[in-house]
Amino acid sequence: MTGLRFEAVRASIVAASVRLADLGFFAGIGGNLAVRIDTELMAVTPSASDYYSMKNEDICIVRMRDLKLVEGTKQPTTESGMHAAFLTCRPDLQVSLHTHQPLASAVTLLGIDMPVEGAESRASLGSALRIVSYAPSGTSFLVSAFKKKLRKDTNGYLLRNHGIVCGAKSIDEAIANVLLAEEQSAYFLRSRIKNNPNFSEISPLVMQQALSIL
Repeated sequence: MTGLRFEAVRASIVAASVRLADLGFFAGIGGNLAVRIDTELMAVTPSASDYYSMKNEDICIVRMRDLKLVEGTKQPTTESGMHAAFLTCRPDLQVSLHTHQPLASAVTLLGIDMPVEGAESRASLGSALRIVSYAPSGTSFLVSAFKKKLRKDTNGYLLRNHGIVCGAKSIDEAIANVLLAEEQSAYFLRSRIKNNPNFSEISPLVMQQALSIL
């Protein structure tokens, strides 16, 4: 195998990572992306790397069945096991994207499934973003918890107290899905605020400020 075989997918991951960092969905060194290469291999972002200085050669080529590094100058993301599980369970998907985007990450703190509103949104994400039980980031415990929640009809998952994972058939579609998840999270949080039984006790100014950020 030569690096030239993987050059296009590596370049697409670097470009997508910069875009996600610009959106604030990849923050600092938080967030990662995996793209299926074939039935055995995937390309993933490296661990603990700044997205704005990341180079094509930094993107890691990993064997999905055992997470062995096949090619790359850095160590793959610690979430490689979670991405491999997603892509293995869902052969119809090509991309697994994990973000720390603000509103959807806030929803993960509630520890519940978040319903998805609208037929088009449900077609992209599923009927709900399913909550995955808390486990430390990058551990086999998180991979195990994630596997238990994987469904053929669901492309979006909430990682308790952590962030979200979305699957898609392309990188552009994956980014569209996390943007959609953020829109859905805003709608969901706004609805919860308005339906709070203590809503009338909150000062109008505080209510206005809370709703303005959603």
